[in-house]
Amino acid sequence: MDLTIGEVAKRSGLSVHALRFYEREGLFANPVRRLSNGRRIYHQEDLEWLAICTKLRSSGMSLAMIRQYIELVRQGPGNEHERLELLRRHEGHVEARIRELQGALEVMRHKVRVYEDHVVRGEADRLWNPSRPDAAAGEGAVR
Repeated sequence: MDLTIGEVAKRSGLSVHALRFYEREGLFANPVRRLSNGRRIYHQEDLEWLAICTKLRSSGMSLAMIRQYIELVRQGPGNEHERLELLRRHEGHVEARIRELQGALEVMRHKVRVYEDHVVRGEADRLWNPSRPDAAAGEGAVR
């Protein structure tokens, strides 16, 4: 089934501008086909690839690494170990980022508990405020 760029944008959640960018950057697994009048034509496998590609991007994979992966795929069978290594390397980066974000989430949860506790006790004015003259002294101020 042939799809227009507008249909692909609607189904993928990407803008027409983003789809054109992906094409210019060589991020489609298969070259985007065009009709004789120059209009782009997409197929279901393009949508499937875009779903994967957007997950790779949202996980922090660089455009260069996605291009490298696509090039390996385009070469066909025989380089599966290279593809696997590339994916494992990125998996390690994603896991490290998740650990980093988990630490940030723990800090945020602690701060929320501190603020909630102070608000409930009616002591919100004791929370740290750098614009207060006595804030520099830090006595009793909770940050």
